[in-house]
Amino acid sequence: MDIFDQCREFDFIRAYGVDGVPAYFRPVQPADRPGEVEIDGRSVVMAGSNDYLGLAQDPRLTEAVVRAVRRLGSGCSGSRPLSGTRDLHEQLEHACAAFLGREAAVIAPSGFQTNLMLAGLLGRGDVVLGDRQNHASLVDAVRLSGARYHRYRRGGVDQMEQLLAEAGPNAGKVIVTDGLFSMEGDLCDLPGIVALARRHRARVVVDCAHDLGVLGASGQGVPEHFGLEDQVDLVTATFSKSLGSIGGVLAGPAQVIDFVKYTARASVFTAAMAPPAAAAALAALEIVQAEPARRAHALDVAERMHNGLRALGFDTGHSVSPIIPVTVGDRETCLLLWQRLLDGGVYANPIVAPGRPAGEEIIRASFTPAHTDAQLDRALEAFATAGRAAGVIPRTPPASWTPVRIARPTAGPDTGPEPGPRPSAGIAPQRQAPVATVPIR
Repeated sequence: MDIFDQCREFDFIRAYGVDGVPAYFRPVQPADRPGEVEIDGRSVVMAGSNDYLGLAQDPRLTEAVVRAVRRLGSGCSGSRPLSGTRDLHEQLEHACAAFLGREAAVIAPSGFQTNLMLAGLLGRGDVVLGDRQNHASLVDAVRLSGARYHRYRRGGVDQMEQLLAEAGPNAGKVIVTDGLFSMEGDLCDLPGIVALARRHRARVVVDCAHDLGVLGASGQGVPEHFGLEDQVDLVTATFSKSLGSIGGVLAGPAQVIDFVKYTARASVFTAAMAPPAAAAALAALEIVQAEPARRAHALDVAERMHNGLRALGFDTGHSVSPIIPVTVGDRETCLLLWQRLLDGGVYANPIVAPGRPAGEEIIRASFTPAHTDAQLDRALEAFATAGRAAGVIPRTPPASWTPVRIARPTAGPDTGPEPGPRPSAGIAPQRQAPVATVPIR
């Protein structure tokens, strides 16, 4: 068989398009007005970005990028261990570690690559538990490591308890989870996870890609939101969401970060993060800390749009965040609703299989502090018209609906006394379906 046969047979328009037009890989250009973009020469409201704080077009980030290009150039042309490290990389790492309350941090050119660095800490015989909805980069990190991977359903603490109890005494045990799930918009059960980890001396890794800068009293993410920063061993995050740049960070104990820097293939065998991207991320991190009102505004906008859509009859699931998953339920209707929204002047994201299980397709939307009240009203009007035309909502709004309360800063729960000693701070190097006790290959 020729592996190219599958490519010749793949009709991406039929699979991922509507009315002969592809729904994906559409060129999106910045528009003159914040909160809008240009698609096919027309300005539309951007409701499909992960720019949760509206910083991607902030002039302070642009200026930081320009200064970095003038001083350091556009790229490093070398890996970090060799000729690729610049003072700007170390500044960003120190700033991330301080912001996240960790001993040390290491950055990478992308969030995906950051999570792949976790593979360097895992080995065959280790046991990793991961939420079924974890990002693909976390799944691939475990695959690369050869560790045994068990996928659990959200809230499946009893299931997780049994798996950890069955792990051998010499197995490294790790629970890895998204903090804020990128499609559902809900939070992981971090209190339950850390309590379980305490009982079984397991490590906890939280990917804060979508909650960094948004959740928690100071924007540190889900660990801070629950007041459990000291119970999370490693934090990963990306700069491509709230920080308006590109790249990622892994933060934790200094011994662990040093080990990863020197041994993880995803860290060693890659070119260093481009200086302009590092400069933008550093500038954004400073803004996040200096302007807490921006974060509060982002949460206010999210709550307004969740409830505006629910008042029209849309179902936004269990989300309590700026991620708004508008339930549709099948591929054809999802793509039709996406096209009707675009016709009405709003760009959102159609999420179909494999991004979502078949029959659970959604329109993924999000809004930012950059949107004006007029743009938000315009978006709700477009959703109302498109939703009725596609048959997703009734012609008449529902008489009652359940409002969404966005996740606001809160004090952490008491997870009880420590039942046994934790492993030492340094992790020693190791040599979505029903749970399966087999290694991922």
